[in-house]
Amino acid sequence: MGITKKVTVLAVGLGLVTLSACGSSGGDDGGGGSGGGSRTVTLVSHNSWAVSKDVVAAFEKQSGYELKVLEDGDAGQAVNKAILTKDNPQGDVFFGVDNTLLSRALDNGLFQPYEAKGSDLILEEYRADQDKHRVTPVDSGDICVNYDKAWFAEHDVNPPKSFDDLIKPAYKDLLVVENASTSSPGLGFLLGTAAKYGDEGWQDYWKKLEANGVKVVDGWEQAYNEEFSGSAGGKKAKADRPLVVSYASSPPAEVIYADPKPDTAPTGVAEDTCFRQVEYAGLLSNAGNPEGGKALLDFLISKRFQEDMPLNMFVYPVREGAQVPEEFAKFGPQAKDPETMDPAKIADNRDQWVKAWTSLVLK
Repeated sequence: MGITKKVTVLAVGLGLVTLSACGSSGGDDGGGGSGGGSRTVTLVSHNSWAVSKDVVAAFEKQSGYELKVLEDGDAGQAVNKAILTKDNPQGDVFFGVDNTLLSRALDNGLFQPYEAKGSDLILEEYRADQDKHRVTPVDSGDICVNYDKAWFAEHDVNPPKSFDDLIKPAYKDLLVVENASTSSPGLGFLLGTAAKYGDEGWQDYWKKLEANGVKVVDGWEQAYNEEFSGSAGGKKAKADRPLVVSYASSPPAEVIYADPKPDTAPTGVAEDTCFRQVEYAGLLSNAGNPEGGKALLDFLISKRFQEDMPLNMFVYPVREGAQVPEEFAKFGPQAKDPETMDPAKIADNRDQWVKAWTSLVLK
């Protein structure tokens, strides 16, 4: 959720990040013979990857591999680059392709089959590609419009609750969204409107949204941390848009990482604007260290990693029995009735919808 997903205070920027702790880097190959004996496994991800150091240390000690992470932009950009470099991949495992982009990755042969150990404990509603096992579900989240509570209180305006509200005059020039052709949350929001208004109605909705002053930027970090007045980054940037497409899990991040911590979240979620996102990881075709990649995929759905995700990447686990911290559940509950769409319908329509959206909104 990729979802993810998704909190800039946790992002460490582009570049190769070595997350080595107390893992072994020599000696017996520990089953990693396919990668020329490599003791390093490289994860390629969008730039919202985050994990606790002790969890990385546990993986490295358990597997004998040193973990390196290459963060490569917004989820949409990262997937596109991974496809372009699939014959000579940057790493062994790709994390962060979500249900809005999954068919593109699979159709382009980005992944090779591998059924991760523990896959039987993944909740049924998150499973995909079960006949070939080219991807492993890792997390879920909801793409939703977030609002700046203080702005609406100061202006004596009720915050929006639904897609329909966003096109009302009261919310003119208030919303910033991400480009659906380059951003995972941007595409998720577009699909949410298509699910809500149907194949024929979503374009009319976007015409009304454009007429109501919606602003489009390239990616989530720019939208949330530079344009949205409710975020910590937006306040520093003197942002002037009190509505943004982000995640249902963004409000707890604003609480947990604030100093001092507020009693309530400074941002809220318009629950009837949510679209359910699931993020996957897969073993890259032509991976240099496939055995290390398999060990990493096994670890990504382990209980320890799954329970570490909520307060690091602000997403929900997909493993049965994985617990969510109380403070995360309190400020960032999953949407009760999010918009959803069958992956097959996304695959059949995504590209033409994005093309139509681009002509309509970015003309």
